[in-house]
Order: sequence, then structure tokens, then C-alpha cells
Amino acid sequence: MTAPETRPCPFCQLDPHRIVAEDELTAAYRDGFPVSLGHTVIIPRRHVATLFEATEAEQAALLRMLAQAKEILDTHHHPDGYNIGINHAPAGGQTVPHLHIHLIPRYRGDKEDPRGGVRWVLPDKAKYWA
Repeated sequence: MTAPETRPCPFCQLDPHRIVAEDELTAAYRDGFPVSLGHTVIIPRRHVATLFEATEAEQAALLRMLAQAKEILDTHHHPDGYNIGINHAPAGGQTVPHLHIHLIPRYRGDKEDPRGGVRWVLPDKAKYWA
């Protein structure tokens, strides 16, 4: 019997060319599989799986970095809106077990009817309006 393959965490060793901004506790990092122009993830430097495992200082730093990344994206890409999301645990869609907050710029016309935003992760429950 062979041991299961273990891959290194992609967020514990960051490619410096993809770092948008950083501080002692966090980094803003260009997503490797962007869903829109400027898609960025905000990552704690310490390897923790979920927001609930991050310290209060890390949580505060993540929110500060989220705001800083938004300012950078506003300057460089001028999006019309954003989706912000965290996939938590496999049932929530998390595939990399290192906390990362998606900051997804949205552009007018990128989806015919963007109402409902992140609710579309469960399509049969997304449309709550008449």
C-alpha cells in the first residue's frame, strides 16, 4: 500500500510575482484561476484552515488587507462592484485547506442578471425575488 500523495500548500509558499500587497500577517495575492479581471485572494501568512481558527489579530489584519486590495483594484481595474467570499470546509466548496478570502471584481454586463450574487452557490434557492 502506498501513502496518499500530499501536495504542499499553495498559500504557504507564495510566488512573489503574484503578491499585490502584504504585511506581517497577511498577503493579497492574484488568484491562480481568476473568474474575473483582478480576482484576488486575501491570505493569512500562518497556515490556518478557516476564519474561525484565525486569531483576532489575524482576522483584523485580513479585513484591513481586504480593504487595501479593493483600493488597488479600484485604481487599476475600475470594477463596478465586488463579490467577497470564503469557502469553508469541503461541504462549503473549500479545496485548499488554507484560509483565503476571495475578492472578485464585478463589471457591468459580466452576467446578464447579477442579482443574488453569492446566493447562486445553491441555484435552486438563489432567486428569492418575484
